[in-house]
Amino acid sequence: MRDLNFQIIGVESLVRGLTPRLHFKLSVTVSPPTETIHALLLSAQIQIQSPQRTYSAREKERLTDLFGPPERWGQTLRNRLWTHANATVGAFTGAAETILPVDCTYDLNIAAAKYFYAQDDGEVPLLFLFSGSLFYAAADGQLQVERISWNKECAWRMPVATWRDLMEGHFPNSAWLYLQRDVFDRLYACRRRHGFATWEQTIERLLADEEDRNSDFARRELSAEEATA
Repeated sequence: MRDLNFQIIGVESLVRGLTPRLHFKLSVTVSPPTETIHALLLSAQIQIQSPQRTYSAREKERLTDLFGPPERWGQTLRNRLWTHANATVGAFTGAAETILPVDCTYDLNIAAAKYFYAQDDGEVPLLFLFSGSLFYAAADGQLQVERISWNKECAWRMPVATWRDLMEGHFPNSAWLYLQRDVFDRLYACRRRHGFATWEQTIERLLADEEDRNSDFARRELSAEEATA
């Protein structure tokens, strides 16, 4: 049985592409090194190894939506699926390099996007789990097919700046939020009703109203405490 090994050796952001995409540079080696592989159909499941890094207080606050309060992270901080990726490798002997393309999203309703957005700095520990098929010639020249061993994997730490730079290149000074149509219709009606020129003005007005309500509530609670003192 041919033994394949995989290693991520780098990543490149496609800032000029139509959609946000990362190209992971993948090294593939085969044992014995004299073995010729005619083709390789490769799939990878990519997981975020959330427990494999430390988090600042600001990052912990942002990640509450994913993992709950930090005091529960001993039970909730687990690996999370990021995405799946596919690649095809042509004929090679011994070793080859290829690109594993990964489409990214800035939709902050998606768990992986929330996780990346929450990080201020450092690296994101990733785990690549490989599967697929390899094609080679048997001793009689007949083409043979083997499944890639289920336990083939590799770990790699991606700089947080890689993801941030990619999103900043596609969405400068912006964030992207998906809304269901009925909620958007209500927000749009609010914008028209108040005559706001931009969506930012609409959201800022709603946030200001919320802050005023919170301030009034805090003042009432303080007055109640003083009255009972």
